[in-house]
Amino acid sequence: MPSDARSDDHQFAHELAETATALADALRQGGHVPAELGTVRIAARLRSLSDAALQHCVERARTAGHTWQEVGDTLGTSRQAAFQRFGRPVNPRTGAVMTDHLLPDAGRRALEVLEAWQAGRDGELIEQFDETMRAQLPPERLAQTWPQLAGLVGAYESCGDPIVRPVGEYTAVDIPMEFEGGPMKGRVVFDETGRICGLFVLNPQM
Repeated sequence: MPSDARSDDHQFAHELAETATALADALRQGGHVPAELGTVRIAARLRSLSDAALQHCVERARTAGHTWQEVGDTLGTSRQAAFQRFGRPVNPRTGAVMTDHLLPDAGRRALEVLEAWQAGRDGELIEQFDETMRAQLPPERLAQTWPQLAGLVGAYESCGDPIVRPVGEYTAVDIPMEFEGGPMKGRVVFDETGRICGLFVLNPQM
């Protein structure tokens, strides 16, 4: 490993350790509301660092010769889901990395979108809609969508790992979902600014 890469690894590891220690100290001490908001900020920073660390570790495992199947098995997910989340597919004609325009942390964001949708936090969703979505799903219509879905497939039970893929300038995230009546697939589409420009629950074969 080149010396500059080792230096970057050491710096990243130091920042990760410092942030984790700061969060642990804050949780031990407790405190009042302003202090707890500070703890939220530290935890959010730690999550961001942890996501970056996981990406880096997967890339190192791949460089060392481990397969996507092994990576998926280690993470408790499928080979496809591991590749979609961490892989960097290359355009066979241009040689350019095809995931450069993926929205960062799109999988986690899509899970939060589906959680807010099924929990009825419509205002939270509408704030993230682009203009077209706001016109197509005003508050009164959005409020009807999940009850209508429940009428078709029953109660929501669980979801699987998100699969993230580029669609032109957009980022699409597909999430396997289990309902009382059977499996479905959630799909959240983000534009390049992070706005929601598509929100669906589809037949899993689509």
